[in-house]
Amino acid sequence: MNKAITLIFTCLLSLSMTYAQTFSDDFETYTVGSLLGPQSANWGTWSGAGGGTDDVNVVSTDNHTTSGTKSIYFSSSATTGGPQDCVLPFNTTPLTTGQFNFTAWFKIPTGKDAYFNFQGNATMGNMYTLDCYMNANGSVSIQNSGTSVLTSTHPFGQWFKLSIDANFNSNVWKLSIDDTLKGSWQNANNQVYAIDIFPPDATASFWVDDVSYNVVPYTLPPVDAAANLISVTNGLVGQTRNLAVKVRNLGTTTITSFDLSVDQNGGTPVVQNITAANLASLATTTVNITTPFTLLPGANTFRAILSNVNGLGPDADNTDDTIKTTITPVIPADGKMVAVEEATGTWCGWCVRGAVYMDMMKTKYAGYFAGIAVHNADPMVFTIYDAAIAPLVPGYPTALVDRFTGVDPSAMETDFLNRIQIAPKAVTRNGATYDSTTRVLKVSLTTTMQQNISGDYRIACVITEDDVTGTASGYNQSNYYAGGTSGVMGGYELLPNPVPAAQMHYNHVGRVISPDFPGLPNAFGASANATQSFTHTFTYTLPASWDATKINILGLFIDNIGKIDNASETTIPEAITNGYVTGTEIGTTSISETYDLGSQISLSPNPTNERSSITLNLTKESNVSVAIYELNGALLAQKNYGILSGGISLPIEMGNYSKGMYFVNITINGKTTIKKLVKE
Repeated sequence: MNKAITLIFTCLLSLSMTYAQTFSDDFETYTVGSLLGPQSANWGTWSGAGGGTDDVNVVSTDNHTTSGTKSIYFSSSATTGGPQDCVLPFNTTPLTTGQFNFTAWFKIPTGKDAYFNFQGNATMGNMYTLDCYMNANGSVSIQNSGTSVLTSTHPFGQWFKLSIDANFNSNVWKLSIDDTLKGSWQNANNQVYAIDIFPPDATASFWVDDVSYNVVPYTLPPVDAAANLISVTNGLVGQTRNLAVKVRNLGTTTITSFDLSVDQNGGTPVVQNITAANLASLATTTVNITTPFTLLPGANTFRAILSNVNGLGPDADNTDDTIKTTITPVIPADGKMVAVEEATGTWCGWCVRGAVYMDMMKTKYAGYFAGIAVHNADPMVFTIYDAAIAPLVPGYPTALVDRFTGVDPSAMETDFLNRIQIAPKAVTRNGATYDSTTRVLKVSLTTTMQQNISGDYRIACVITEDDVTGTASGYNQSNYYAGGTSGVMGGYELLPNPVPAAQMHYNHVGRVISPDFPGLPNAFGASANATQSFTHTFTYTLPASWDATKINILGLFIDNIGKIDNASETTIPEAITNGYVTGTEIGTTSISETYDLGSQISLSPNPTNERSSITLNLTKESNVSVAIYELNGALLAQKNYGILSGGISLPIEMGNYSKGMYFVNITINGKTTIKKLVKE
């Protein structure tokens, strides 16, 4: 039964008569096998009112319902998810005050996943209040603005009840599963308009039944200030963090002044007196706490207390005057730095996500994070690096954290926090000399063992550059976040697709790796003892187009199974200050800035229905490989043809692929070019 009921009762929040809105839908009044939207006055879809390809069918299977005989079923066969994308608004306008409860029943087959999000505004994609991922490994992850704020677990193969409670006044959100509280959090986007249910990938399969929500409004008193959010970034023990507190006016009178006290673990508070506020009713302001706090071992509880609003002492509601948040920083191992190699390219529209998360990690974990953006088929490619990393990544963008299994850049922080705690077997110190006239950079990597080692341990040196720009079309950045329909992504949702080269500044660009990706074999002999030191030197002549003031030197200490045990990173001036040490010379690395192979490659027919062919005109014997990618960067097919020469035609079978655009990567002797191929 589908019902929306308005009840009158006394709301304790406002101490006055208000109206509570309740809604529930068990899908029993709908026709099985028909789309939900046209049958419902409440449900719609992301693209509109419903009835299109993004709508969902009502189904009837006794063991797939919690009550009655009907439910709705979501699944996808596409790596990018969909096309089902169902929306249920909770109100005609966003809910921003009072209390809110949402409940739904889910059933997820073993090894499958499910997903929904709350939208904050009526314009879909404008604000993601939260994302709820019910993953194929049985975990539940609540994410807020791309950051995980709560994790738990869910059952497989049976119905379970999922509830989210929100108090918008105090900004306390709670997740319960089967009526058991799993945790609470503060929401950076403390408002809600609708739920969006979406199968996120080809692993998605789930039923939904008995959806309900309840809204309890709040009547504003004359004077009420609320401490609404403490913003503090978690990190590593010993790092400092600046706090910010969001204050909201939940009264009808403009707030002109208040006192704010912030403490850590109940210690001496930092007090700021705000005397020049002009905070209108329901408006918010953010107070930046001027004194930084040092992250301590164990739980760090930060508390903010509001008082003396408008110089009147206590306000009308003291339940929202205090807010707390607790973080537990990670203890980094001595001398440990984590290296992250990110596969990216300007042709890849999702790769702006990698750029955003790489910059975030560099800012958040300065001194512990060494990032390398390994470009593919664009003007910033270093072909040796690109060709070596390509077989290790399932698609673009992908991040390799210390060369372990590739993950989406948005998930690299979890792997980083695991790796940063592992004691390294060696620590490397970067030294350098640099001649600004000849542009010759000499690098020394002095590696001191922290533990005994045996086996084939290796060393490699990487040069990266920040703030790289260019004017050629290859520097235009494809941007699938343009327009905001794919969510917020570090401001790229406000930029066009593609982003013009003039607006792009690329960081962490992997300019060169030497001697190569695997590193120098047996760089430390068959074995080495703790405290032993080894120095290896590298020589580079920096191209004139590189900005030496933006160059970073990275040392990679690679273990005997090919993983990065530890890394080091300095600027050129920092390495010069450390001092150059004479050691085993690895040699001068050749640096090429050429990537365009298009003149010897053609692709036809294009568009195609079934088959296309790559035509090559190879003037010498060349090693050739071909890879086909979806628009989202997922690898579909890959083949190494070995050594070829002369005029060659290589077939591409497209019959089993869906209509749309694909990228064909053709690699010749380690240099890659990309062709766009359209399947009609």
